[in-house]
Amino acid sequence: MHDVKDWAEVHRLFHRECWSKTAIAEKLEMSRNTVDRLLSLEGPPRYERARRGSALDRFDEDIVAMLEENPKAPATVILERLRPLGYGGGITVLKERLGRLRPVMVAAKSYQRTSYLPGEIAQLDWWHTGYLVPVGKDACREAFGLVATLPHSAAHATCFTFSRTTPDFCAAALGCFARLGGVPEKAVTDNEGCIVKPRRGGRAQLVDEVAALFGHLLVRPVILRPRFPEGKGQDERTVGYLQTSFLPLRRFDSIEDLQFQHDDWATRVAFERHHRRVGAKVADAWRVERGFLRAIPDPLPDVDARTEARVMKDGFVRVRDVDYSVPPGLSGRRVQVRCSLTEVVVHLEGELLARHRRSFVPADVVLDPAHARALRLHRNARRRLETGDVEVPVADLARYDAVMGLQ
Repeated sequence: MHDVKDWAEVHRLFHRECWSKTAIAEKLEMSRNTVDRLLSLEGPPRYERARRGSALDRFDEDIVAMLEENPKAPATVILERLRPLGYGGGITVLKERLGRLRPVMVAAKSYQRTSYLPGEIAQLDWWHTGYLVPVGKDACREAFGLVATLPHSAAHATCFTFSRTTPDFCAAALGCFARLGGVPEKAVTDNEGCIVKPRRGGRAQLVDEVAALFGHLLVRPVILRPRFPEGKGQDERTVGYLQTSFLPLRRFDSIEDLQFQHDDWATRVAFERHHRRVGAKVADAWRVERGFLRAIPDPLPDVDARTEARVMKDGFVRVRDVDYSVPPGLSGRRVQVRCSLTEVVVHLEGELLARHRRSFVPADVVLDPAHARALRLHRNARRRLETGDVEVPVADLARYDAVMGLQ
């Protein structure tokens, strides 16, 4: 069974590169029927358990360091250096690993250029702003920004979140591409845990949710090797520019205010500057590059986080350390929760139970007034039943005589 990466690559080559199905099958070493099956799937295939690792996995960083020093170092020399580090395996598995690692490093280096074609590539990286943004109730949280840069025009977009989870990355990446006006052919990312699966040897693999998003957008991922910031040098410089030119002397009332101020500043200041490497004003170069970007699909891919939770005895569901209310009488039931950057929606077997604005206040309690009233009535009724304080009307038996005609 083929995984999400194969599904994404088949769709990218067929819809974006306009390859024939036969050519795709030959390139990816799969049958024509498999290509047809993957193209017929509207969404990515189901997750497959990753294969077990080998004894060589924990030496990947040492192997990469040796290849960085001498990319042509033979397997026998690398094996000799690994023995004192504790590697007890044979040379055959080492040769197979080197056969996969060398091309990855060469491919990563091939993107380190000073010029790019318009719409060819985008670089994505998290920006640790270090700025504490108010989230309500006298609490603050650090804001993170996902920065996407188009190296050809030096245009950038930033989408802010309060965490760096996989759903945050997917939603922020989609927001960045929307602000940039389209999707490039390739996207360069690093090895953040929210983007790349834990390495088990060999080529890095995207997290399924990220691979599915890139597949919907028909973007080819380029995953850099660990500790290689030069691979996204334009994005690193953009983050430094934001840190020194946007943040100083600013105050933000909320993350929405932070997003608004950044977008306004980017339009008025960042895009109006003359970029020396580009040789033109950023806005002018971006206006040209937008014509080479692929339109974002409509409808947009669903990037909301989905999970299940159990309703607590007091009628709340806990999501990311915050309690959200649901109608009373559901204690112990398992409900389905969909969480976006702005709201939390709770369903039970397809029926909508609650819709709340998402709170980022630690240990917060979000209570719908309708739920509060229903919960108060529910508790009063239960208390009266337990104490026997229930008024039972006396039955008027004369009505039955009247019905039977006995009166």
